[in-house]
Amino acid sequence: MTRIIAGKARGARLDVPHAGTRPTSDRVRESLFGALDAAHAIEGARVLDLYAGSGALGLETLSRGAIAADLVEQGREAAAVVRRNAITVAKAGLPTARVHQSPVRAFLQRALGPYDLVFSDPPYDLDDDTMTADLVGLAPLLAPDALVIVERARRSTPPDLAAAGLALIREKSYGDTTLWWAEAAPPQDRIQPADESQSR
Repeated sequence: MTRIIAGKARGARLDVPHAGTRPTSDRVRESLFGALDAAHAIEGARVLDLYAGSGALGLETLSRGAIAADLVEQGREAAAVVRRNAITVAKAGLPTARVHQSPVRAFLQRALGPYDLVFSDPPYDLDDDTMTADLVGLAPLLAPDALVIVERARRSTPPDLAAAGLALIREKSYGDTTLWWAEAAPPQDRIQPADESQSR
């Protein structure tokens, strides 16, 4: 059973898709959101939840004061579950999350942003190249002070944050799960595209 941990919708029960998703554990969510609250990263934020699963991460931010949330989930059954959960949370007098049944890459190509807080919790079997391409596609949609939280298996290759102009600011593991916190890197630290005219 998954519930909203805190805020106006505290205790609201969220459905979880039967298969194809990997809900973030209660322990990880409690630690993550405690840290986000301490950093004042949620109140008034525009949030993006990629690979949303049940939508628990994005919906928790609405309960805690985010002003808008886009939840992206490719699977039809899972997206239907996210929509039901969004309605459940909205009953607490909160904004209704926008749910998008779409591949992440396709959504990022048409999204407008900007986003202040982004969660990327892809399936553990997502390959590294796709993970990097998603981060690169996300980069133009970020607000200047945005936070990006990537969740993957502890045994996975760390996300290539530098390729998307992001800088690691925190890394923490919880059992088999690791969270990487990132923000926009200073311009001098960003990887610049190769100059093809000089490489010929």
